[in-house]
Amino acid sequence: MDAARATGATLALALGASQAAVLALTPVLADVARELDVSTATAGQLRTVSGLAAGLTALFLGLAASRVGLRELVGAGLVLLAAGSVLSAAAPTFAVLAAGQLLIGLGVGLSYTAAIAAVAEWSAPGERSRVLAVALLGPPIAWVVGMPLCGLAGEVSWRLVWIVVPFAGALAALGVLLRRPRTPPARSRASLRAVFRDPGVLRWSAGELLAFSAWAGSLVYVGALFVESYGLSVAVTGLVLGAGALAYVPGNLVFRRLVDDHLRALLVGTPLAAAVTVAVLGAVRPSAWFTFLVFAVLAFIAGGRTLAGSARGLDLAPELRLGVTGVRTGALQGGYFLGAAVGGAALALGGYAALGLTLAALFACAAVPHLLPARPESPQPQLP
Repeated sequence: MDAARATGATLALALGASQAAVLALTPVLADVARELDVSTATAGQLRTVSGLAAGLTALFLGLAASRVGLRELVGAGLVLLAAGSVLSAAAPTFAVLAAGQLLIGLGVGLSYTAAIAAVAEWSAPGERSRVLAVALLGPPIAWVVGMPLCGLAGEVSWRLVWIVVPFAGALAALGVLLRRPRTPPARSRASLRAVFRDPGVLRWSAGELLAFSAWAGSLVYVGALFVESYGLSVAVTGLVLGAGALAYVPGNLVFRRLVDDHLRALLVGTPLAAAVTVAVLGAVRPSAWFTFLVFAVLAFIAGGRTLAGSARGLDLAPELRLGVTGVRTGALQGGYFLGAAVGGAALALGGYAALGLTLAALFACAAVPHLLPARPESPQPQLP
């Protein structure tokens, strides 16, 4: 394996472990609520705890860049993921489980943000898009492989899920990461004030938040769409979603060939294509097979859009790269909240057709920041 692929694979493991920790709760939420004697709605707030912790950690992570190297930041995040998984598995009460989720959120914020920043720091400019494409395979592979594993382990106990999936994933990623040499700290601090002073970062982050909201909203409600529209069982629906998510992987790889020369076109075209696709997903449902194919197309497009958005972020303000990638992770976590909230309101008011149109509007709005002309730099005053 060449150096670029080895680097991408190392970062893919770290990103995959982060994603595994996020999805582990999904198939066992009802069991958690029943055993710990809380409502399902209350148990669902565990995702809020981890998401908020991940988002805040990511946003402020740039402040630590001048003291700790990227390898150490990714490693610290993986250790927190492992610790949070063990605490979650052993939790005797809901409060202790929430504390475990808090640790997981801190770990996600650290490992995800630092791993994306490491793509640029650990690769040559000519290899960056290839390393990024390989690294971004981690989350969809975690979804495709982790969901069935969560289901199998959950049949035994919801506690076993945390050991089999995120704990094991974090340890595997940490073992590979530690083979890399230590990395020096960044030369400059990346405070939020410094990051958001750049108008290009503001436009890009707005587009990322909108796009992630639309994609996250699609993932939150597409399972219910299959169950309620076609009467599929939960087990079959899980298999269908895993199979559909596989299309994310070739989407990532196909669009990688276009990123270097057609980045802006991708940032505009992929969310517009996703807008049309998700509108069809909600409004046109003649059969389960048709809906499955439409979802697979949406996942394919999402793979390309996520790659393009990440590549653009790595090109922005190189001296503040960790702060910029922290904003991206914050946008990802915020997207889960916004997509679920806005999508849920649309579903309650107008059914799946309204949900599809609402998510389509979010995707379409994600293209707008990249259609705006770049703001010219202010001329420097001339000395007399």
